[in-house]
Amino acid sequence: MDFRAQADQLGRIPDGHTPLETYEPELTLELDAYAPYIGNERVEGLRRLAEPLQGKTWAHVNSTFAGGGVAEMLYSVIPLARSMGIDAQWYCIRGDDAFFGVTKKFHNTLQGLTQYVSLEELFDTYLGMTDRNAKDTYIYGDLVVVHDPQPVGLLNAGRIFGNVLWRCHIDTSNPDPVVWRFLRPYINQAAGAIFTLPEYVGPGLNLPIYQVMPCIDPLAEKNRQYTDDEALEILGPLFNEHNIDPDRPIIAAISRYDPHKNQTRIYESFKKLKQEKQFKKQPYLIFIGNTASDDPEGGQILKMLRESADGDPDVRFWVNVENNNQVVGAMMHFAEMFVHVSTKEGFGLVVTEAMWQGTPVIGSSAGGITQQVIDGKTGYVVDPLSLQQISHAMARVLDKPDEAAALAKQGQEHIRSNFLLPELLRRYFTLMRYYLGIDDTIPEFRLNQDLTADEWMQGFRRTSVLVNGTGK
Repeated sequence: MDFRAQADQLGRIPDGHTPLETYEPELTLELDAYAPYIGNERVEGLRRLAEPLQGKTWAHVNSTFAGGGVAEMLYSVIPLARSMGIDAQWYCIRGDDAFFGVTKKFHNTLQGLTQYVSLEELFDTYLGMTDRNAKDTYIYGDLVVVHDPQPVGLLNAGRIFGNVLWRCHIDTSNPDPVVWRFLRPYINQAAGAIFTLPEYVGPGLNLPIYQVMPCIDPLAEKNRQYTDDEALEILGPLFNEHNIDPDRPIIAAISRYDPHKNQTRIYESFKKLKQEKQFKKQPYLIFIGNTASDDPEGGQILKMLRESADGDPDVRFWVNVENNNQVVGAMMHFAEMFVHVSTKEGFGLVVTEAMWQGTPVIGSSAGGITQQVIDGKTGYVVDPLSLQQISHAMARVLDKPDEAAALAKQGQEHIRSNFLLPELLRRYFTLMRYYLGIDDTIPEFRLNQDLTADEWMQGFRRTSVLVNGTGK
């Protein structure tokens, strides 16, 4: 079905016109470059999958070009898909501080936190900004992926044309009922929804649901597998600036500043470690994190964390550093261990990145981290609320470096098999082929395989509403 032609016939899409920001990649990626990481057989399989999709449009809509795992994935997805003959597009909605304040509350309350959201915030702030984004906006695609709550209001605006899927990157299994009831009708307008894990699916969704886990790009600067000397050269200026002795072990904690990231307990566990053990070389704890344009809460959390660690000579904060991707990649390689003990986690790409570098990882028993860190096989898993477990795991890495290195090596191979970028494209290309009718077999990663034909047709009619702008 040519959605662009249908929309043009309605006279509703001026050529090249949208007030939304669009991304034009400077990066060029070629599929063959991934063969050293995943093998020629997987490369050729992906190439065959993409052949009938030449010239088709695959669009993404989210809320920021900077910060967070969604943006990082799309920076590689767009140029790689384009090199394979697919017209990949990326649109970013606009918002002010009030809008992103509300959508941050959405993020928190959908993951179980209790926060008050007023009617004014829902209808005036959120829907008001959604209306401003929708004005004169016309997005079309053979597959359109709308990411997370921020742009989900556009699903009911009649401004997105094509097979539209909502991609949820967070855990909505126990959402605040008010916020979920507000958002659910918009979600159910889509032709399908994508979640990271089956247990993340919120209640009351009556549409096809798929599982697609995030992946990292091994060609990205952050994921380059550095040598020790290369990493030290990159980190040297920051070590000098922050008075860090590179011969002492470093415990790295790298993430956005978010209540679910549990950074305070990382620090408290580190403090407990130092109180209970004597070291020949005292370890450092280095927090690295960027602030994001759609996350106004992050600065407050960073301030609180700095205050709690005030005066500790072994703690450092690196915030919004220059050459961030290179610095993070080098630190992932150079650090003695990486600690990420979220209380809630959609997936945790930062864990994937650390494991890919071959660094021992301490992860929590939360969400997507458990798909990556398998206790005693690819890393150490701890209760994110237990200072004792976290500090004990830190001590174990320091006391048993050979054991930790062996787990880290197994973790690296686990990432190679399951969480590199070509696997992400394989699932999306499978979805595009299915929705375009190229394949009639339900994708193997659909979670509700027992969806009836009538239920499926209801989802298809919802897509038709978006195409023709009517409820008929």
